[in-house]
Amino acid sequence: MKRSATSRSESSRSATSDVTAESAAAVVDGGAPDGAQGEPADRLEAHRTELTGYCYRMLGSAFEAEDAVQETMVRAWRSYDRFEGRASLRSWLYRIATNVCLDQLKGSRRRARPMDLASPSSVDTPIGTGLPETTWIGPVPDQRVLASAGDPAETAVARESIRLAFVSALQRLAPRQRAVLILREVLSWSASEVAELLGSSVASVNSALQRARATLAASADAAEEPPRPLDDAQEALLRRYVDAFERFDMDALTALLHEDSTLSMPPYALWLRGREDILKWLRGPGCGCAGSHLVPVAANGRPAFGQYRADGLPWAVQVLDLADGRVTVLNSFLDTERLFPLFGLPLRYGGPPPA
Repeated sequence: MKRSATSRSESSRSATSDVTAESAAAVVDGGAPDGAQGEPADRLEAHRTELTGYCYRMLGSAFEAEDAVQETMVRAWRSYDRFEGRASLRSWLYRIATNVCLDQLKGSRRRARPMDLASPSSVDTPIGTGLPETTWIGPVPDQRVLASAGDPAETAVARESIRLAFVSALQRLAPRQRAVLILREVLSWSASEVAELLGSSVASVNSALQRARATLAASADAAEEPPRPLDDAQEALLRRYVDAFERFDMDALTALLHEDSTLSMPPYALWLRGREDILKWLRGPGCGCAGSHLVPVAANGRPAFGQYRADGLPWAVQVLDLADGRVTVLNSFLDTERLFPLFGLPLRYGGPPPA
């Protein structure tokens, strides 16, 4: 949320992009030989999306993930002339990215969702003061972390493993267990490949995986129904939701929200459970949502929207969960100054796109 943190993140991304785009001579620690400058950069950049997905699962923040990938690219570029192909380029990059993430996680507090920290609030509970950005698991645009094409089964696993509930469950694991589980269960690496990456033994990797699985098995969040491509009924549900929300029609929303649906609003710790409390909150403290405009985006393998106030200014990024023909979870992320540019959303509503 702090402006200085935003500036540092943007500066890091800009500086590192320049490194991978410019010639090797611009990098003091080495680089590609003359005449071969474009190819290494292209080869490294080809892995950016999957590396960002990996770092997001490790760190729980799209911004920290992008910074970690930028640092990975800088280290890879500077060492590229010493990369002799003893491992695949992809494995080498994952080794660097893992070390970057493990360094970032040293001494840091695990990120969470509001429902991970406290029991549900009542409608009358004061909203309180927002907590630091580093407290929360944040949303990530699908396009930043999911390949645009690929094996359908692999795509389904990738989508499941970036949903907010699963990323929250991952944060409960020790960092090295987290890396092992992601590499083994999400990316389908063999135990020997993970052992080589971590400089460990196969027995140690298998033990870490068993402990990680046991921790996740105890988490109801990790056992939630995984996301699937939206079917016609869910598409129709989303259209009704947008219509009801933009008209601020509480009766229509009553028919669309699950009885046990939840609403959370990072950076505030307050969260609500139950359709009745959510609707009471919208009629009361949340009445500023009246007249909102919703612009569809895609986040964490789920349907999502950029929400603008009636005056056209950003209000939130909504990420929804759907089940049993209803909206079951409404995550509203209020850090619009950072999130709207991340999702490619303008900072003022310009009307619906042309049909």
